[in-house]
Amino acid sequence: MYNFCTLFDSNYLTRGLALHDSLLKSGIDFHLYIFAFDEIAFDVLEKLKLKNITLLKDSYLHTPKLLDAISDRSRAEYCWTCTPLTIKYCLDFYKLPSCTYLDADIYFFKSPLQLIDEAKEHSVIITEHYYSKDYTKWEQTSGKYNVQFMHFKNDIHGNLVLNWWAEKCIEWCYAYYEDGKMGDQLYLQNWPELFESVHVMKNRGGGVAPWNILNFIFRRKNKEIILKDINNGQEYKLIFYHFHALKFMKNGIQLSGAAYKIDKFVRKHIYFRYIKNLEAIQCKLDSLSLKTAPHGTSGVATFSTSKNSIKRAFSFLIEEIRSLLGNPPTTEDNCNIIRYRGIMRYIWRKF
Repeated sequence: MYNFCTLFDSNYLTRGLALHDSLLKSGIDFHLYIFAFDEIAFDVLEKLKLKNITLLKDSYLHTPKLLDAISDRSRAEYCWTCTPLTIKYCLDFYKLPSCTYLDADIYFFKSPLQLIDEAKEHSVIITEHYYSKDYTKWEQTSGKYNVQFMHFKNDIHGNLVLNWWAEKCIEWCYAYYEDGKMGDQLYLQNWPELFESVHVMKNRGGGVAPWNILNFIFRRKNKEIILKDINNGQEYKLIFYHFHALKFMKNGIQLSGAAYKIDKFVRKHIYFRYIKNLEAIQCKLDSLSLKTAPHGTSGVATFSTSKNSIKRAFSFLIEEIRSLLGNPPTTEDNCNIIRYRGIMRYIWRKF
C-alpha cells in the first residue's frame, strides 16, 4: 500500500478529483488522505464517497501556535504553511510507514511507483524544477526544488527533515521573497547538504511542468508520452505533469503563466487530456446537483457555465451537433457534446 496526501479547497476541487482519478487509473494499491480546506470541498467529497481515500478537515491541523502564525497570512499562504503539517499529521496519527505529498494540480500519466522506489535507503525524496534555460533566473525566488511531489519515510531522518520544515513554515511563510525565503518552497533549497538521507528524484518523467518543457522533445509511442532530454539525449516516459497556473476564464483558458512557451504537442496530448478530464468531473458534479464554482472561477463566466461561450462554440460546430442529435443522446451525452465537442474544439481553434 502506497500512501499519499494532498490539500485543496473548492477552487481546486476538480483538480483534486482529477489527481485521485489519475491514481485510480494508474492501477497501484494506494490510499489518499485529502485535507479539504473549506466546507464546500468537504461536503462535496463526503457525498462522492470516493474509493481509497480518507477525508479530513484543515481544522484537524490547527494548534494555538499555527492559528497565531496564520493570523496575518493570505489564503494561499495558509495552505503553504499547512503543507508539511498534512504530511506530519498522516505519519503521526495514522502511524504510516511513509507518505508522499502531492500538489492537487498534478496528474499522473503513469504509475508513480518507480519514483517512490528511487528512495531505497533514503528517507526523503524531492524534485527539481529543472528549469529550461529561459527560466533559470527564477531559481533565486522560486528555488531549485518544487514542493509538488515529496516523499517522507516515518523514520529518524524523515521526521527530522519534516519537523524542521514544519517549524520553519509556521515561523515564516509568505508569498514574497525575503532573506532567502519564499513561501514553503525555498526552505528546500539546501536539504541535500543540510540533512542526511535526502534524495533528489532522477527520473525526469516526474515533475514535467511549464518551466521545464523546453528541455524536452515530446512524442507518442504506444499510447504513452515519451520525452527526450535535449541536454543529454536520455529518454523518459511521462509519469506526471504539473498544471501550474492553469486558469479557466471568461473568454478562454489560460494554460499557464504568460512567460511560458507551450507547444502544440503539449497542448494537444497533455493539456487537452487533462482539461477534458476536468470537464468530465465538472459535468458529473453538475449531474449530481453538487453546486460548485467550475474549476475555481467563482463569479466569473467560464466554458462550463457561460451561455455566450457555449453559443460561440456551437457556431463552429452547429452542423456536427445537429448530426449528432439525429440520434437523441442521453442527458449525460448532451452534457458531453456541449463541453467536449463544442467547447474543446473552440479552444483549439483559438490556439
